[in-house]
Amino acid sequence: ALLIKEMNMNAVRSHYPPDEHFLDMCDSLGLVYIDELSGWHGRYDTETGARLIREMVERDVNHPSVILWSNGNEGGWNTDNDSLFCKYDKFQRRHVIHPWADFDGLDTHHYPAYLTGVARFTNGYKVFMPTEFMHAMYDQGGGAGLRDFWDRWMTNPMFAGGFIWVFCDEAPKRSDKGGILDSDKSNAPDGVVGPRREKEGSYYAIRAQWSPIQLKPLLITDHFDGSFLVTNEYTYTNLDKCRMTYKIRTCETPLKNAMESGKVIAEGHVQLPAITPGETGKARFTLPASFREGDVLELEAFDKEGKSICNWTYPIRLAKQYFDHKMAQTPMTPEAVQPATATQTATSIELKSDRVTVTFDPATGMISRIISGGTEVPFKDGPVAVGMKMRYEPTLSYVRNSNEGAVYCAKYKGAADSIVWRLTDKGLLYMDAILLNRASGGGGFDDAFMDSKVFNLGLTFSYPEKNCSGMKWMGRGPYRVWKNRIPGTNYGVWHKDYNNTITGESFENLVYPEFKGYHANMYWATLESDTTPFTVYSRNDGIFFHVFTPEEPKGRVKDTMPKFPEGDISFLLDIPAICSFKPIEQQGPNSQPGNIRIKSGDEGLHLNLMFDFRQ
Repeated sequence: ALLIKEMNMNAVRSHYPPDEHFLDMCDSLGLVYIDELSGWHGRYDTETGARLIREMVERDVNHPSVILWSNGNEGGWNTDNDSLFCKYDKFQRRHVIHPWADFDGLDTHHYPAYLTGVARFTNGYKVFMPTEFMHAMYDQGGGAGLRDFWDRWMTNPMFAGGFIWVFCDEAPKRSDKGGILDSDKSNAPDGVVGPRREKEGSYYAIRAQWSPIQLKPLLITDHFDGSFLVTNEYTYTNLDKCRMTYKIRTCETPLKNAMESGKVIAEGHVQLPAITPGETGKARFTLPASFREGDVLELEAFDKEGKSICNWTYPIRLAKQYFDHKMAQTPMTPEAVQPATATQTATSIELKSDRVTVTFDPATGMISRIISGGTEVPFKDGPVAVGMKMRYEPTLSYVRNSNEGAVYCAKYKGAADSIVWRLTDKGLLYMDAILLNRASGGGGFDDAFMDSKVFNLGLTFSYPEKNCSGMKWMGRGPYRVWKNRIPGTNYGVWHKDYNNTITGESFENLVYPEFKGYHANMYWATLESDTTPFTVYSRNDGIFFHVFTPEEPKGRVKDTMPKFPEGDISFLLDIPAICSFKPIEQQGPNSQPGNIRIKSGDEGLHLNLMFDFRQ
């Protein structure tokens, strides 16, 4: 019950009468309950159903948390017995529903599409309350696109709320199978939490999107004065009964000392506006003198009982500003180094410094070998285009030596204009890619150089999974994301050891957060390894970091995740959404694939990174 409350939920439904102790907890905590006669796609005969209804109603009738009676789930109702609920609930006569049906004043449609409701939701006069409308199977869409649905449905005054299927993975311990936890393949791993109540990514996504305090979009710039807009989505509570705090945190880089990351350099209280439910007002705090010395602003809201509702984080500097600021703070190494050199032969292009040598294939423009301190770092076989086409043009490409390092400029036709590689004297490898800046793709492509529906867009490389022992990164975390499930992740410095968790299936070794997948808003990331670690830094915003490809559950009926890019490590400007029991086209606007129109004069998209392979 407390976990449900912590997700900012206020209502519960189950497919059978609950344990009485759970109803006691709902009464105590303020959760409301739909009390349901068990049944699914098949109904009790009239005599048996009548006996069970009487037992359920007489047992639970005095629980104030019970607000509705349900005569069975999804076709499992016997209409001959509908009147019995009021017979035994004679004083309150709570309403009776038939979940998934449009019945007696309530439209409880299950798994409606985002644009549901021709002559029902859009122009209907019945209370709209889908008794199932999201599905959390295998860490799919429990919290994916939730805010899209919610904002649309909130436009209708007849909207009463909705229910997500389901709270936890149902995996009973099988004494007849050696004590394994068994979810019956794909039939029951539907939980927002695991069988031992382990929190999945959807747990935090739901908590953020159903927070009764919502923040309007906020970008911290040089003009930020400590004020921002908040909306009161409580039903009864004025925001002056709640409180909010702020903290300013530093996030150092591995170039300096990432171990100091997360240090709080200032904190205080935010003044919330005295606004009633449904209103939007301005919250504010006085910027501390050290504000611009920090890297992340963290806000946390608390309800009138002092319990945490939600927390939000915002970078104080965008990625390029952060990178330039941290590089300027990095101590200069006193030892002299030889200038880096660039050489080209018929078989190789080589950028060489004292500590790092990077070799490219002159026929493809891809990295073929990296040597650092005498050790080969197996980061190679890229860049390979993802979601677009680019053709390497060796006759237009060139190498040169400069006072800023050894340079290899790889030229392309199609989606990429150029990728400039620069190895500094100290062994840092810069990559500056310009994408989608020419309507013709440089000629010869007839504009057909990218997918019309963009799911993944960027560049990918190979790196053996067996070499990786963990990851430390700055960006949104600690959970992986999908395009439509970024809420609930926060900016900070995060760490996780390598794991191969298959959500909804790895019950004997269920390690969260999952290691593999997409990670949002990367600032830097260190792939840890006993032999070949390296760090990559982002020098522009909005980069998704794809780290290996999660395994599909063995018990699945069909694939549960959209297609990941080829390769092991990818840097992407767009990623796909995850479905929620429905085709992705029915999932709402923020779940749709991207699309880009390129015009003459566009500056293009930039994918600028820096790699530190030094041992």
